[in-house]
Amino acid sequence: MVSDSRPRRGSLAYYPRKRARSIVARIRSWPKVDEVRPLAFAGYKVGMVHVIMVEDNPNSPYYGREVAKAATVIECPPLLVCGVRSYMRTPYGLKALTEVWSKDVPKDIGRVFTLPEEGFDHKDKLQALEEERGKVAQVRLIACTQPRRAGIRKKKPEVFEIALGGPVEEALNYAVSKLGKELNIKEFIKEGEYVDVIAITKGKGFAGVVKRFGVKILPRWHKHRKGHRRIGSVGPTAPGTMFSVPRPGQLGFQQRTEYNKRVLKVGDKPEEINPAGGFKHYGIVRGDYVLIEGSVPGAIKRLVKLRLPIRPLAGKPTQAPQIVYVSSRSVGE
Repeated sequence: MVSDSRPRRGSLAYYPRKRARSIVARIRSWPKVDEVRPLAFAGYKVGMVHVIMVEDNPNSPYYGREVAKAATVIECPPLLVCGVRSYMRTPYGLKALTEVWSKDVPKDIGRVFTLPEEGFDHKDKLQALEEERGKVAQVRLIACTQPRRAGIRKKKPEVFEIALGGPVEEALNYAVSKLGKELNIKEFIKEGEYVDVIAITKGKGFAGVVKRFGVKILPRWHKHRKGHRRIGSVGPTAPGTMFSVPRPGQLGFQQRTEYNKRVLKVGDKPEEINPAGGFKHYGIVRGDYVLIEGSVPGAIKRLVKLRLPIRPLAGKPTQAPQIVYVSSRSVGE
């Protein structure tokens, strides 16, 4: 007997479908990289354009020909390395060991948390970090964004950690050398490489089961007088309603990760992509930017984090693509 069953509507991989705790996404796992380099960066989502490029994937039927592809513009002003945090390994996981902050911390960080009146004890903490080198298992940079240098009307920065790849000793030396200095997007990624995009998706509020899970709309006849855009049954009375039953609730504003998105271009000349009058709902790109192939999660002006791929693809082209044309008109004009 052939069953007329079908796959479940809506993935259980994303439960619970509730609002994210913060509008800034959090990176919970890091890839293993042999060379000393920052493993993540951040920028503000600008909008989408289209590019004409030469297809360099040998498996594509359009190999060697010009193709049009959609791309997302992310403005990436330099990050400021405010501090260095070292971690030691314990039976219960990583534990913070020493934290060193820069001498000159920008005043805008006071919008995030209260700065100590006497300032940070920079010398003492730096000396403690040197004394505890043997215990360090992982090194991370404490970086803050500089939204004043972007095209958005914003002052409050985002402060977050960036892990470093390579041997611990070399990573620690690199972190101390970058303390108080700027971190550029070109130090993180090159054209043609791949990144994981992590962001908080657009919030769509309270939604029903049809929009939230793709539940089939019931026929409109008298036996379905109780409703059509609903599920037929919530299940048995005992032991109770299962959590996997599609129910109305929050849709969107949840953290999502898209893996292996290709970097088409890393630019420092915004006039190459700025449309007349600026991007819709964003404005003018003022500094460094990256073009990511395809779309990325999140609303315009939202912070998007880029991470080196944790599931790298094999056999994909990693050289810089040959871009023939970049549209100077934003999508939606």
